[in-house]
Amino acid sequence: MPDPAPVQSPPVGPRRGRPGPRAAAHSASIACLALICSLVVAGVPRRASAFDWSSLLNPATAPFLPIPEIDTDPDSGRTVGLMPTLLQTAPDGSIERIISPEIYQNNYFGWGVGVSVYAYPSADTQWSIQSDIEQRVERQVEFNYQTGLLRNRPWSFNGQLTYDRDGTPRFFGIGNETTQADETNYTSEEELVQAMPGWNITPQLQLAYMLQTETVDVTRGSVPGIPSIERRFTVHNLGITSATLNRVLLFYDTRDSLTLPTRGVQIIGYTGMAARGGFINASLYSEAGTEARAYLPFGRRTVLALHGALRYLLRSHHLPFWALSTIGGDRAYLGGAQPLRAFGLGRFSDLDSSSFSVELREKIASFNAASTPVELQLAPFMDTGRVFQRPSTDPVSRLHYVGGLGMRGVAPPFIVGYVDVGYGSEGAAVFTGINYPF
Repeated sequence: MPDPAPVQSPPVGPRRGRPGPRAAAHSASIACLALICSLVVAGVPRRASAFDWSSLLNPATAPFLPIPEIDTDPDSGRTVGLMPTLLQTAPDGSIERIISPEIYQNNYFGWGVGVSVYAYPSADTQWSIQSDIEQRVERQVEFNYQTGLLRNRPWSFNGQLTYDRDGTPRFFGIGNETTQADETNYTSEEELVQAMPGWNITPQLQLAYMLQTETVDVTRGSVPGIPSIERRFTVHNLGITSATLNRVLLFYDTRDSLTLPTRGVQIIGYTGMAARGGFINASLYSEAGTEARAYLPFGRRTVLALHGALRYLLRSHHLPFWALSTIGGDRAYLGGAQPLRAFGLGRFSDLDSSSFSVELREKIASFNAASTPVELQLAPFMDTGRVFQRPSTDPVSRLHYVGGLGMRGVAPPFIVGYVDVGYGSEGAAVFTGINYPF
């Protein structure tokens, strides 16, 4: 049976700006609203009529799902649109492919169009492509391919190709105490190629090597009403930087599922070097870090999920600000941004970072819709973390705290879409996404 997770947990590439192409972020609406539509239609009594309009919302009978798109986050502004989403299923009801074109309007960048495709050929292999283009500034395409997900053969592979011109990123300066008054905006044009082969020593133990080449061009800001980065920070922040990152990772993983874990642990240790010029050297920076997840079941309806991460930049040489360790946003990216779900992605930046999250995932309802079992979950959560510089700073002092509530639509063992509402010292934020935040 396919195990469709659009991005294997944990994502292994650092993220700047918003987390991936807009089409990927919007795909949360596909999961959540498709499930909700299925539940509503499944529970509404049918009346005899010349044409059953409810069949247009039923995944079992409709040619597509007319999903409204309503999206907001602290950086990307307001987006309203329509996604006529096609769900292709196998005879057993499992989802084999999601195809979602979209048309939308964003208050910063005007009208946009895009398409997302998620394909699940088997439980061991999956691929996805997301792309979109807007009237002003933004255009993006990202391709992901993964095989060997079950780790029951000697080798696994994870590959990614990305082009992303993003006008929404923010930079507040360096340090744990930056304020909203320090906010600036910049435009980032990123080209990234990433390959990560892994040797599966056992199904629980994997040694992996990641090679990533990345070019980032930072130019003036594009969001009206927010100062451009060069007005507040030094001009050398602008321009093109290329980096080649070599990273070695060791995974220990006893989780019962990659997509919907309910028990077990995952522990990751990694170290790497990033070269400004050449192939293997530390001319840009060297790094070391660890990340851990744990899932503790309480009965059949409740799971306590824990996540922690620690990243150190051991050496750095004229480091571009976008390569710093960061906290902020809704997702945990291995070696990149860590969650702080009341702040925009990468809200706080410095050489080193620490992060800890906990959430209680409680199943509150389950249904059988369109031959697929579905459930709804509530998840109160807390995030905490900070950025700092060694050796003078304690990684667990002067932490930022966020509390909030998440709602998830889940189609086991296939899809989870989430909506998380968090509140912190700078107010509230709302995030949507595919897969659990960690």
